[in-house]
Amino acid sequence: MTIGKSPDRENAPSSAELSGEPDHAADAPSIGRVLSVARIDAGLTVDQVSTATRVRVPIVHAIEEDDFARCGGDFYARGHIRAIARAVGVDGEALVARYDAAHGGAPAGKRPTQLIDSGPIKVPGRGRPNWTAAMVAAIFAVVALIGFNLVSGKTGGSTTGSASAPLPSGSGTGSVAPVASPSVQPPAPAPSAEAIAAAPADKVTVKLVAEKDTSWVSALDGSGKSLFQNNIEEGQDQTFTDPKQIKLVIGNAGAVHVYVNGKDLGPAGKNGQVVHVTYTPGDPQAG
Repeated sequence: MTIGKSPDRENAPSSAELSGEPDHAADAPSIGRVLSVARIDAGLTVDQVSTATRVRVPIVHAIEEDDFARCGGDFYARGHIRAIARAVGVDGEALVARYDAAHGGAPAGKRPTQLIDSGPIKVPGRGRPNWTAAMVAAIFAVVALIGFNLVSGKTGGSTTGSASAPLPSGSGTGSVAPVASPSVQPPAPAPSAEAIAAAPADKVTVKLVAEKDTSWVSALDGSGKSLFQNNIEEGQDQTFTDPKQIKLVIGNAGAVHVYVNGKDLGPAGKNGQVVHVTYTPGDPQAG
């Protein structure tokens, strides 16, 4: 008896035919192909997709070529697929599911660790501050400080008494340190006669010195131009020179000392008095 192939076995349907379901896995476009076609249909460039998703251009190219090694791992690959799919308008979750099926499945979710409520946790050594002990320590410090001040005061008094005893006069040449005296602002020095005499003879030179108080002063030259119009504070001075004349208005004459053409004329007037004067080359003349 010859054993051969049964015609029934040769014509037996496949498992896919028996199940009645067509095998689309081999015919379906790859993930990269789906994203690339969707990008082109959307009228987008790779650079535009990269800008919208913040996925670098080389990685976008690699994903469209189904090279997921440059993504840096499954976690980043899933994120890049979702982002690019969202940008080009396709279902990113379906593509991620296909990626998981081809690369070992999605990571199993971690069950949350059950927390056991064992009551409030007590940290040793960090209880409420002991205010009673702090107050006692503060009171003790104050009492100690008062006692120290009292003892120091008695010691200082005895030292001062012994220091006040007269010292015997000696023939030594030792120097005694001078006692510092409060600083007093010296009055403005009066200009020397030589400095005043050095004024040009063909011009009128007027120097005003505020010695006792502040005074308002206005000074005009021979052409009527204002040379000065302000207060002269105590200790300050102003000098004016002109070929023709100097015309002055002094608001507090008693506070201003006047020097004209090398001559000391003394105060311009009385305290609080307003004086109008004009000086020319040569002897001063009151105006």
